[in-house]
Amino acid sequence: MWLVLAFLSALLLGFYDVFKKKALEGNAVISVLFLNTLFSTLIFMPFVGLSYMTTALDGSIFHVAMGDWTAHKYILLKSCIVLSSWIFGYFGMKHVPLTIYGPINATRPVMVLVGALLVFGESLNVWQWIGVLLAVASFQLLSRSSRKEGIDFKHNRWILCIVLAACLGAVSGLYDKYLMAPKSDGGVGLDKMMVQSWYNFYQMLMMGVILLMAVFKPFARFREGRPLFPQTAFRWKWSIVCISLFLSAADFVYFYSLSQDGAMISIVSMVRRGSVIVSFLFGAIVFHEKNLKSKAVDLTLVLLGMIFLWIGSR
Repeated sequence: MWLVLAFLSALLLGFYDVFKKKALEGNAVISVLFLNTLFSTLIFMPFVGLSYMTTALDGSIFHVAMGDWTAHKYILLKSCIVLSSWIFGYFGMKHVPLTIYGPINATRPVMVLVGALLVFGESLNVWQWIGVLLAVASFQLLSRSSRKEGIDFKHNRWILCIVLAACLGAVSGLYDKYLMAPKSDGGVGLDKMMVQSWYNFYQMLMMGVILLMAVFKPFARFREGRPLFPQTAFRWKWSIVCISLFLSAADFVYFYSLSQDGAMISIVSMVRRGSVIVSFLFGAIVFHEKNLKSKAVDLTLVLLGMIFLWIGSR
């Protein structure tokens, strides 16, 4: 069951990336990200209210458990990790073609696997090492094909943003498993709906502060000079609402998957990165991006690496 949910989450994530790219085109990143956290919070806060003040959701998958400050500190840390990943990822996606962003972001399972190796003491077998090497090779080839579009991986700050977002996303994935795992298995044993509901709320508060900072004092390296994250005028797009809808659905299915008995974070993370297929197709068909043949080879290597990781993780 948890594997089927992981595939569903991947499909939803693919559309989430597409709407995110559409919303960010010529738009203010900070404003779009704030609205994303706001709408996501509005989606889940009614479940919090109904769970805390009534018994209507008792026993259902939408019930939000109550927690003390200790539990909320864990969720607050998750909010910081995820929001940091989103800020880097949103800025990177705005300035980089979707057919480049997707394959880079799809290398997260490799990072999760390495993290599991370092944090949880897991060891890599031959199949997994092949998967890791294929992912590294795909990144090198993607770097070469991107030069045709004037994007140098070594000196492009938006590529660096995407890589940092992927690394922080991998950290978040490992942390999710720790949060969801029962205490008997060394985890925290938090309720999945509690985590998703409140981490969105905390992110909204943090993004509200960042938005105010961006409005009254734009982020810059120095008081004068070229901004680190250039500001753009905000334009309303209905795709902004779709970002929150598809992300909330994808995360809900993801958390529910991790809460199932026997769920493996390494496999769930790999399956979710299959969302790159959806975003790549839309990048080619809807956004009419270039150099698709060479990028398709790079994407194939990424997917092949994921298959080897999956075989090695069975």
